[in-house]
Amino acid sequence: MAITLESPIEAVLGNSKHAAKFTNGLGLRTVGDLLHHFPRRYLRTADLGQTPQLHEGEMLTVLGEVVRSVVRQHTDRRTGRPAFRVETQLKAGTADLQLTFFSKSQRIAEWRRGVLAPGTRGVFVGKAGSFRGDWQLANPQMVVFGDPSDSENAADAADNQMAVEELTELFPIYPLTAGLQHWDVMRAVRFARQVVEDVTDVLPGQLRETYAVPGLREALDLIHAPREWKDVRDAHHRFRFEEALGLQLVLGRRRRALQALGTTARTGGVHHLLEAFDERLPFTLTKGQEEIGKELETALAQPHPMNRLLQGEVGSGKTLVALRAMLRVVDSGGQAALLAPTEVLAQQHYRSITAMLGDLAASGLAGGLFAGDQEQTHVELLTGSMTKTQRKGPLSRIATGEAGIVVGTHALLQDQVMFDDLGLVVVDEQHRFGVEQRAALTDKAGTPPHLLVMTATPIPRTVAMTVFGDLEVSTLTELPAGRAEIQTNLVSLVEHPAWIARVWERVREEVEKGYQVYVVAPRISGDEPEQGESDQRDFDVDGNEVASAPVRLSAVDEVTEELTTGPLQGLSVAKLHGKLSAEEKERTMSAFAAGDIDVLVATTVIEVGVDVPNATTMVILDADRFGVSQLHQLRGRVGRGGLHGLCLLVSHAEAGTPARTRLDAVAETTDGFALSRVDLDQRREGDVLGASQSGRRSSLESLRVLRDEETILQAREAAESLLEADQELTTAPLLAERVHEIEESASADYLEKS
Repeated sequence: MAITLESPIEAVLGNSKHAAKFTNGLGLRTVGDLLHHFPRRYLRTADLGQTPQLHEGEMLTVLGEVVRSVVRQHTDRRTGRPAFRVETQLKAGTADLQLTFFSKSQRIAEWRRGVLAPGTRGVFVGKAGSFRGDWQLANPQMVVFGDPSDSENAADAADNQMAVEELTELFPIYPLTAGLQHWDVMRAVRFARQVVEDVTDVLPGQLRETYAVPGLREALDLIHAPREWKDVRDAHHRFRFEEALGLQLVLGRRRRALQALGTTARTGGVHHLLEAFDERLPFTLTKGQEEIGKELETALAQPHPMNRLLQGEVGSGKTLVALRAMLRVVDSGGQAALLAPTEVLAQQHYRSITAMLGDLAASGLAGGLFAGDQEQTHVELLTGSMTKTQRKGPLSRIATGEAGIVVGTHALLQDQVMFDDLGLVVVDEQHRFGVEQRAALTDKAGTPPHLLVMTATPIPRTVAMTVFGDLEVSTLTELPAGRAEIQTNLVSLVEHPAWIARVWERVREEVEKGYQVYVVAPRISGDEPEQGESDQRDFDVDGNEVASAPVRLSAVDEVTEELTTGPLQGLSVAKLHGKLSAEEKERTMSAFAAGDIDVLVATTVIEVGVDVPNATTMVILDADRFGVSQLHQLRGRVGRGGLHGLCLLVSHAEAGTPARTRLDAVAETTDGFALSRVDLDQRREGDVLGASQSGRRSSLESLRVLRDEETILQAREAAESLLEADQELTTAPLLAERVHEIEESASADYLEKS
């Protein structure tokens, strides 16, 4: 029976004792899964069998055989505790190399000595150095083949030796699972490549020729057994192009489907609220606000739904742009709803919108869209903590259309919330809402409403093109007048534990000048995080999660107690987090805004939307637990009143770790677009493409939206060409099937959510 890509993986593993490791550990079910289990990187193996050229400080890759291994105990100079090292002598050609592996555990050291038993062969890579006349590699990476003379491995000995002899210039390093070695994967992949038949290619021949991508079988050979770096590049280009094309076809079809939908054009003309609002503005719109305002007016006037992403820096005036769009819809006789992720943010939006509208916002007693000679509209707030009695009036005015603008949290999604004519949905901080939540609100409209999603987390162009490919993107790059520079400093408690005292001295100095301070902590009390929040996860170059520093994390309740009885005694210190009642949160924020509170200790509930011009300083405790974009958002709460801002990032992160790299980047620049690239580079596409929901680091397989910009551009061009000629892809049935799979997958759900 022929073996194909769809055959079960057991067809090529046979009676291998490692079969369960492939299926359960790596999740590989078919031969195709195995062949698409690509090396994560490659080691140069040039001249492996010969004596290496040894140069101080250079990276060295050698094929060698272990001569001896011993475990030695020593005292860790940093901790004063016993530690262990494995000293291994390696023969590489005619050269002897000393390998040293350090461990805090004797058990781990003994295990390592067993792995590196005399006679063991392998590939070792590390930085060459000399010590007391001996050449050595300290803590090298290695791929161990085992001892071919070992009787227990006799069945594999010939195969092992053959594979060693067949090594090309580039040695593939595969993602592994416990109990599985690179050698096991290499053998299985090599056999599968030899016996698989009927390797059908999802990419039509003409498309491969136009974009210079190799066929599937050739690309599989190149990626698993490259003879030079060009082979690797060609293979990667093929698989990245294939993945990008599938995504761009899905997004292209979605754009076309959206264009085909009908909706009510919102052209204004019934009322004149927007005109009256613009006349009352005490400042001039920025050029960007004017241009994007015109874009939104044009889009709202179309007979098909607007589907637009509005992105911009913290404080760039996105809410004002969104409010003008909402007024345009109200002027057209419709209603607009603004969906916010938290009660604190919803209340902040409600306060700022009613303040901006002034006498254009009707009070609860005004009634109707008119009050005397003055055009007005009701602005309603609806949150989950409101009582049944408190909700009765707003629900009635929303249902009759009396309420033109509705601001709320998830409470807007409940069945009893009925709109008269919902014309525009504005979603703030869109990444916090799922597809079902957004759909629940848009479904309340009689015809598909226009949609505007906003984010203060800038998004690189390639991400916008890939993740938000079914949205038009508008970007506010200017900051309104009055925004001051924010100085950001890293306070490393690893190197300077005593600096925390200076942090609180600095806070007191700001308060004594008449200013206010935020203190942000990653926990509410004990180890309880804010609802919906999780610590930033860090990964090494191989995709393995890096453990965070083992410290007790700062919590709002405990920090508030410590500050009021310690370094900030005598100051007005209050706390704010999601578990407080709505009344207490509102009371605290109002008191802080009024200047009655000197220091506000809070979780990330103050991340977006909170605007207190007199707050000049922010202290972020355990700052390494937050991501780049979140840190940038948080510090955007200061420097808002024309006063210079200060942000102190307090952390125990060790130098050289991903967490420290992240904090250094935030301290070095306030350019949100530059930081978004750092953020995405660290997380890959993790949260952006929904990996956090599925427990994987990234929902993309080969594609990286920053690295592969040119490939994504090519795929978008190819997708548009294919869909223009044949939207159903009837001439490319395998490609049509792939697109259907993506549309049905969880990844497509997340793309929809975005």
